[in-house]
Amino acid sequence: MKHLPTARLWMIWLVLGTIPARAQLPQSYADSLALFRQDYMAHHDVIRGADTAFFRFFAADPAYRVRARFEKTDHTPWFRMETSGPIKKIFRVYGLVHFSIHDTALQLAVYQSQDLMQDDQYRDYLFLPFTDLTTGQESYATGRYLDFRMSDIRDGSLVIDFNKAYNPNCAYVVGKYNCPVPPRENELPVAIRAGEMAFGKKTH
Repeated sequence: MKHLPTARLWMIWLVLGTIPARAQLPQSYADSLALFRQDYMAHHDVIRGADTAFFRFFAADPAYRVRARFEKTDHTPWFRMETSGPIKKIFRVYGLVHFSIHDTALQLAVYQSQDLMQDDQYRDYLFLPFTDLTTGQESYATGRYLDFRMSDIRDGSLVIDFNKAYNPNCAYVVGKYNCPVPPRENELPVAIRAGEMAFGKKTH
């Protein structure tokens, strides 16, 4: 997982994507999310210039920003996560998050990268890939990503904002990147109509 784009601290994994906090944010959630998306598009590693017009996002919806109960999993084995290319990535389950969306109880695994553990700057990063009922329809066919730092886990809980879910680089360029494929355990049986949608231009 040593894809560390220099342009964005928040895109840790050709995959992970947390935007640095601003000194001041607008009061409304919709406005703060709009700023997040502006930064995302302005500093994207793959899509530049006129092609940024083809980014698409679901409407901001605070219902998809949830406080999840975090359950730490100790001594879980390392495994090779499937990717879009020949190079598999080594992860282990760091913990489980339990939450509800529209009254449906859900669970996702949060992963830790073996590669990033060797880097002092990024060793506290956690990765949450997932698919849902929009995958392959309204959102990218392989799934979407979220990421966190260990410090985001507080008092046994983790705030998960699906409005900040983003596509892997493979959503824009075919055959160039080794993007992790969300494991089956992270297939959500609900539609997450939040975050980045499928890119609006045919990839190459």
